[in-house]
Amino acid sequence: MSSVQPEPVPPRRSLVRNDRTPVRVTLLELFFDLVYVVALALISQDLAREISWPQAIQALVLLAAVWWTWAITTLVTDLYDPDRTQIKALIIGVMFGVLLMTTAIPKAFGDRGLVFAGAYVAIHLGRGLFLMPMMRGDRQIQRRATRVFCWFAVSAVPWVAGAYVSGDARLVLWLLALGLDYLGLRLAYPVPGLGTVPSTQFNVTAEHLSERYQQFFTIALGDAILVIGMAYSAEHARTENAVGFVMAFATTLLLWRIYVHKSGELMPVAIAAAKNPSRFLKTAPYTHLLMIAGVVVTASGFKLVLHDLPARTPPTWAAVILGGPALFLIGRAFFEREVFSRVSPSRPGGVLALLTAAPAVLYLPPLSASIAAALVLAGVAVADFRRSHGRPPEVPAPSL
Repeated sequence: MSSVQPEPVPPRRSLVRNDRTPVRVTLLELFFDLVYVVALALISQDLAREISWPQAIQALVLLAAVWWTWAITTLVTDLYDPDRTQIKALIIGVMFGVLLMTTAIPKAFGDRGLVFAGAYVAIHLGRGLFLMPMMRGDRQIQRRATRVFCWFAVSAVPWVAGAYVSGDARLVLWLLALGLDYLGLRLAYPVPGLGTVPSTQFNVTAEHLSERYQQFFTIALGDAILVIGMAYSAEHARTENAVGFVMAFATTLLLWRIYVHKSGELMPVAIAAAKNPSRFLKTAPYTHLLMIAGVVVTASGFKLVLHDLPARTPPTWAAVILGGPALFLIGRAFFEREVFSRVSPSRPGGVLALLTAAPAVLYLPPLSASIAAALVLAGVAVADFRRSHGRPPEVPAPSL
């Protein structure tokens, strides 16, 4: 009598990306980005509501924390298969956590600090606790997830401790926590006994990674458009507001143009052409944070100019209206260096022009500062056009 042989159990399909994984961004990733529209809008509005150095630093901390949830999630979807059910569940879980963080942004340095910090810590630690058991069949990948988890476990201490204190103590602890989080990726998450994450384990998908960063920059510009529409609909009776509306739209358009030409457009080609494409994972989050911070600050300036205008521009207003475009140009210079291994003179030239205009606008209405910022950005855009017009397309030459 023959016995029935049990059918062999097929090997479990890995969650790691492979040649069959689609390189285009999934619809769930696009849906995931929507929560950041609200987060950026709240940060820019809070900055415009109370302009001071402490408020600016607090806004930077909140923006950096929100950005890091997006950047690390993008890293996960670039290293793992976003079409797998487990990764989809992870994305949805992070989205809920970010939405919870977003509700706490207006009072994150008040009585909602524990909600903001707790959600942030839960996102990063929860991701590690989710991925580590999933990678039991691949010891190397599991060790990678373990290293990342360890770094976020260490930074969780100042994040949570900061939520139980107030004022400068909270700010200092959260700055320390952010420093640990940002340094971890830069150093490839070294852990005693485990070492660092090998560069071979950061298999970059050029088209997917570049498209994700392009999309988030578009999300940041969406925040600027949202601020323009909401502010102008509330304050549109005066001629100054109408001119401010035109200047705000022109500035947003110029920010998009300068980003796209040509580094933003050629980012996927640059990643693919790099000797070590994985190094873009250690630079792109930082350069794009600078540019996005510039857009958020610029959006705060829009809100100022589109409301009641004083006879002269207060110094804090000038710092926001001119500082936002300057911060964007600084980030854009680093981004250009990533893609082309050089920096066009128009980038530092634009920053210098904005700094030069700052003393003069203090004696003029705020609208003059908005016009000055738009003119400087227009000059940078024209310089970009003249450099490439009528010439063969420039080939990216990353030094990475």
